[in-house]
Amino acid sequence: MKTIYLVRHAKSSWKEDVDDHKRPLKEKGKRDGKLVSNKVKIEIEPPQKIISSDATRTLATAEFFKEALDISDANFETNHDLYDFSGQNVMRIIKSLDDTLDSVMIFGHNHALTSVVNMLGNRYIENVPTCGFVMLQFDEKKWSTITTGKTVKTIFPRDLR
Repeated sequence: MKTIYLVRHAKSSWKEDVDDHKRPLKEKGKRDGKLVSNKVKIEIEPPQKIISSDATRTLATAEFFKEALDISDANFETNHDLYDFSGQNVMRIIKSLDDTLDSVMIFGHNHALTSVVNMLGNRYIENVPTCGFVMLQFDEKKWSTITTGKTVKTIFPRDLR
């Protein structure tokens, strides 16, 4: 069985005059990052690996989960290809994961993540909100062969307030 955890970056700030890739989290995003990661920590088995977009806001969100789930630096990586808004790169990365990994957490952006959870899950989600968490499971042995799996769990900030 393969399990993928998908997390959209938390709410970012538009205050700074920086390139989109460098936008930081706003205070609400930081609060949501702590809130959701602490809830996820008690709801799931930690992933074997975290892979995050290298965008500032996404990496900052992933750090909350890395700490809450006690993921080592060796099992945490960034991938610029996750700075993806269509979902094509996200799907390519999922399909090419090492088959020795059974659970992976991926941090990315919308509309990519909403597209991917609807493509791979069995429950329609209109929009994965900022700092939204979705857990999908597949009865497969190889990442390259996953198709439709089961949408097992969602944790969205609005449900925790």
